[in-house]
Order: sequence, then C-alpha cells, then structure tokens
Amino acid sequence: MRRCKMAIPQLIACFVLYTSLGHIPSSLGVILRTTDKVVWANEFEPIELTCLIESISTNNPRIEWKKIKNGVPSYVYFQNRIAGDLEQRAQLREPANILILNTTRADTAEYRCEVAAIDDQRDFDEILISLAVRVKPVVPRCRVPDAVTVGTSTELRCLENEGFPASQYRWYHNNEELPQEPKNSPKSANSSYIINPDTGGLKFRRVRKEDAGDYYCQARNDAGYAQCPSQMMEVYDVDYLGIFLKALGAVTVFVCLTASICHSFKRGCFHKKGHNENNYNWPAQNDGVVYGDADEGHFRHKSSFII
Repeated sequence: MRRCKMAIPQLIACFVLYTSLGHIPSSLGVILRTTDKVVWANEFEPIELTCLIESISTNNPRIEWKKIKNGVPSYVYFQNRIAGDLEQRAQLREPANILILNTTRADTAEYRCEVAAIDDQRDFDEILISLAVRVKPVVPRCRVPDAVTVGTSTELRCLENEGFPASQYRWYHNNEELPQEPKNSPKSANSSYIINPDTGGLKFRRVRKEDAGDYYCQARNDAGYAQCPSQMMEVYDVDYLGIFLKALGAVTVFVCLTASICHSFKRGCFHKKGHNENNYNWPAQNDGVVYGDADEGHFRHKSSFII
C-alpha cells in the first residue's frame, strides 16, 4: 500500500488512487467479521453465532440469516423476525448476532449472515459460519456371553448409533477400566484380549479363569457418555471326565447296536425281497374242470364242451 501525506491535495489524490485500485475506506462500506467461523455446540444447550459489523454508514441496514443444509438455503431471520427452523427458539442480538436457545442435532449446518447497507458505497457484505451440534451417546447395546470355557476364544460387543461425533468405547471389568494394551497393566499383563475403541469389540484369544467377572461398556464422545448395565461372564475349566464319559457312552451304544444287527442276521430275520413269492409252488389245475368235494360225488363244468 502506498503512503499519502496529510496535505489536502495529496489526500484527495490518494483517495482517488485507492478507489481506482479497488480500496474503499471502511467508513464508506459495510464490513462484517465473526469470532468463530467453525462453531461447536452441545445438543439442548444455547449457542451464539456472531456477525459483527465493523464499519457501516447506513442507519438501518437490512440483516438476514440463512441456513444452508445439503446445499439448499432457507431463511432463519428475515424481515426483522426469526423464521424457519429457529422460530420460537432463537433471537437476534445487536448488532446482528443470532442466539439459538436450544440447539438440536438438526441445527448442524452452515449459516450465512448478510447485511445490506444502501447508503454505503460498498453496500453489501456476508459471512459464513459452520455450526456442528454434538450429540451425547445413548445407552449402548452390550452383549456378554454367559459362560465360556478356559482356553477358548470369545468376543464381547458394544454399540450405539446416536452419538455425534461417533462414540469411542471403553470396557470395564469388575468396575475397573481395561487398558487398551493389556501389557500396560500388571493385572492384565497375561491376558490375551484386544479392544477396538471404534467398533466397541472386546475379543479374547484365549480365555483365562481370571477373566471371569462383571463386564460393562461405556460409549463416550465430546458431548458426554453412557454405559450399559454390567453383565456376568463365567469361565469354566475343561471337563475332561465328562468328555470321556460321553465318548465311552457313544462307543458302547455303537457296539451294542452292531452286535444286535449281527445277531439278527444269524437268526435269519432278514431275507431277500420276494423270497417267499419265488419259492412257492402253486397247485396245477385241469383245464375247464372244477372239482368239488370228494363226498359230493359229482363235478360241474366251468366252461362248455365243444363236440
């Protein structure tokens, strides 16, 4: 920027030079600024979006606020009143700030403050502010197995879908938080679990007796946290005697069934299909004559004789 002396002729020449280069003195144009272009708020709490007028000559400028969501603008302050999504729960503060009394997750959007000053040489300015509303997590859904066997693998799960930003998950065992790295804690140094803080999974590669107890999960983000009720997981030793007795019982049943089948074959209980029909000899019959009983002393013709 070139420097100008304070003499009147030089001052006029300097003004002409500035205006010709696009520089407008602040007293001749409206200029806006904001304290934060990116604003975070917690759901159900108040938040103020600042639109500060640094310079203006017009006494009654036109002030408008627009909400832009998914690229579609809509009025939230128009013709000197709150409108649209913010009606009944926002107010305009001097000079052009807008105060949202009860933010909701639906308020997450971009907001544009526009000021028009018809008496100023630069008669319009605008500023864009991004608002993101944090949402507290709800009680997560937890799944803990009732019982597992020593040496087997198992997974505990935890999930909730309401929180914004997305929740991070922590697991607690007997009211003590499990560290992300088991080796960092003397109590869990020999444990084989893995925690995924993004998905809420707690996976044991090999369960130990010490892993038995109460478990609950906590979902947390910048707006707060929520946790599910604790659930008991029992851990049992391998029942070698039970496995042996079951195997012995199965072998005994198989042997008995096999012996029964063999005994039935030896007794001839099983025959080939059609055996009786093939070996039976039907008595011969004389053509055309049917004999009666021996004591009747006569016979009868079944068909006529041809002489």
